[in-house]
Amino acid sequence: MIEATEFRQALGRFATGIAVVTTLGKNGEPLGLTVNSFNSVSLDPPLVLWSLDKNSIQLDGFKASGFYGVSILSREQEETSNLFAMIAEDRFERTGWQARKTGAPMIDGALAQIDCTTEQIIDAGDHVILLGRVVDIAVKDGEPLIYYGGAYRDLA
Repeated sequence: MIEATEFRQALGRFATGIAVVTTLGKNGEPLGLTVNSFNSVSLDPPLVLWSLDKNSIQLDGFKASGFYGVSILSREQEETSNLFAMIAEDRFERTGWQARKTGAPMIDGALAQIDCTTEQIIDAGDHVILLGRVVDIAVKDGEPLIYYGGAYRDLA
């Protein structure tokens, strides 16, 4: 049996980018959280995925909306990453954002904004995987926000 602590330690050896994934709740309120579980899946059609804990208070909003946005954060957005990693009702008031094609809020200053419709929600242990079809993108230059071994890191 693999221990959870050992498993986390092994996964911490994989450097990841940091993104904020967003949608709108049933009353039109913006929802979002910091993730490092974002991945590309396919170029044709353009598909991406990310995973969400089944115990997340935002799960129902993401499942019901039918869309989500992925804002890939720049090195200068560590504060934004930390803000969206905690439960703070005013996080969207404290961060600049704009709605994209689907209505998903996208974080200003992000290196990439990837707007998606939800293709499929897949049950996966204690998480769900949200597979999305990319319908709109915006990209800018800059250094990425990277996470490795339990801490933010810089490119060497």
